[in-house]
Amino acid sequence: MDAIKRLIRPKFQQLDEQLTPFLSALTGQDIYPHIAKHARRTVNPPDSTWIAFAASKRGYKKYPHFQIGLWRAHIFLWFACFNELEVKSALSASLLSHERDVFNHIPSQFVWSLDHTVPAVIPQETLSPAGFHSMVERLGTIKKSELLCGLRIDKENEIAGSGEALLRLFKDSLEKLLPLYKEASECMPNR
Repeated sequence: MDAIKRLIRPKFQQLDEQLTPFLSALTGQDIYPHIAKHARRTVNPPDSTWIAFAASKRGYKKYPHFQIGLWRAHIFLWFACFNELEVKSALSASLLSHERDVFNHIPSQFVWSLDHTVPAVIPQETLSPAGFHSMVERLGTIKKSELLCGLRIDKENEIAGSGEALLRLFKDSLEKLLPLYKEASECMPNR
């Protein structure tokens, strides 16, 4: 935990300074950072840690959001809809109404996840249209379902250690994920 506080949180604070204004301009919404505190942990570090960006000061889990974080073996960047999102059915229906366009818009190097608590991913390049349909349909029908899309960068990848290049990759990827975010945001009440 000490290493997370000393080494990783300052990096997340830098990402806050660099990406919060960028995301606010990109989305046209006030975006707020949420750095994971792992408040119940005192000694043993968590398997992953992150910073989330959402259009709510009070939290991010109930909202479509972006996340950047670390597992031991990789860095991740997600557009994320967690199981707490109350408009999952509406988002699922919206995505299914033009699923072919959504599926074709996602870059081949992106990955999908159905659970933010595990590092397993489904590469876009190996995902079939039927598999995509199934994931999106699941979002609308399973109460505890989640849907995440974004990047996974192995720690051995040289870009993982390159601050400026990594930041450029984050910004480029966030722009590519913007249509998913906007679609999810349009499903939110009182948007």
